[in-house]
Amino acid sequence: MVLPVLVGLVRVNRPGPGRPRSRLDGLAGDRAYSSKANRRILRTRRTRCTIPERGDQKANRRRRGSTGGRPPDFDREAYRRRNRVERLMNRRKQYRALATRYDKLATTFRATVRIVDILIRLRARPDRPTQQDPPNTP
Repeated sequence: MVLPVLVGLVRVNRPGPGRPRSRLDGLAGDRAYSSKANRRILRTRRTRCTIPERGDQKANRRRRGSTGGRPPDFDREAYRRRNRVERLMNRRKQYRALATRYDKLATTFRATVRIVDILIRLRARPDRPTQQDPPNTP
């Protein structure tokens, strides 16, 4: 089980002094992480999860009727945000310098990430307005 190890390694720095937080506010994942064990781990850590239910799990729950339990909580907006982040990461991986990480120093790698982000932004289709762009009104 990979999820308990990954969740246990999380450390989020606080804005001021103090030890880093080890508790996540929320976690979004795809259907591969939709298992009772993973949901139980996140529930014991008081972490909200946005993981869609797999088709076989839905069918099994419905087949059992009222004893099948209620469906797990699912936030569509949070899942859409996860999808946007994943698409950005896939665009970043199209650049060989990021996909293979040629840079040895972390600062150089971060600079490469920023340059790639600028290139992605510049190559965005001009006919699709971004969230920051106001609508075209004559």
